[in-house]
Amino acid sequence: MPLILSIETATTVCSVALHDNNELLGSQSLFIDKSHSGLLAPSIKSLVEYCGYTINDLSAVAVSEGPGSYTGLRIGVSAAKGLCFSLDIPLIAVSTLEAMARGVNKYNHGQAMLCPMIDARRMEVYCLLVNAQKDIVSETRPVVIDESSFQEQLSVHKILFFGNGATKCKGVIKSDNAVFIDHVFPDAIHIGAIAAEKFQKSQFENVAYFEPFYLKDFRISQPKSR
Repeated sequence: MPLILSIETATTVCSVALHDNNELLGSQSLFIDKSHSGLLAPSIKSLVEYCGYTINDLSAVAVSEGPGSYTGLRIGVSAAKGLCFSLDIPLIAVSTLEAMARGVNKYNHGQAMLCPMIDARRMEVYCLLVNAQKDIVSETRPVVIDESSFQEQLSVHKILFFGNGATKCKGVIKSDNAVFIDHVFPDAIHIGAIAAEKFQKSQFENVAYFEPFYLKDFRISQPKSR
């Protein structure tokens, strides 16, 4: 059975998980406001060892591909590619938003639609719309939230909104069919669950050329002259 290490660094949460095929062996999540660069490598090493393995036992590495923080994604993808290069094992990329939806859908007993949101600037979010059968209704995209957002879908469907971008939408998206779920974060556990399926289908990335899904170009602003 494939031993898959999963890495999630798309937001301020840094998490890693280890799966034996589709069985979760262990995970670790750090909810602290520090750079992922100093947290990720020790977390990977300790998790693999606590589960009774060594890095050389890995069959593949899965990584959250975005959208999300530019710096966070770069750190996660760089670590994943480094492991894949050194161990000569496959790289698996998983959408951050699809993995979030997978985690919440386990508790979606009312068959509502799901809208994971990652915070962008001002009233903008990165989001995806998916139904309870895991079919994508609206592809990942940046959306500026206003009173008209999602009203067409909300007129006929209940939608669960969650993620760190959903909080600022509570007072703007108004509908009896809009349900906001707090404290939902990207998690490597759900990255690993999707990665196990992709491994069986040999859906691997080109390690040399793979880049995170930033969704928008990274911009560096010039300092204002005094």
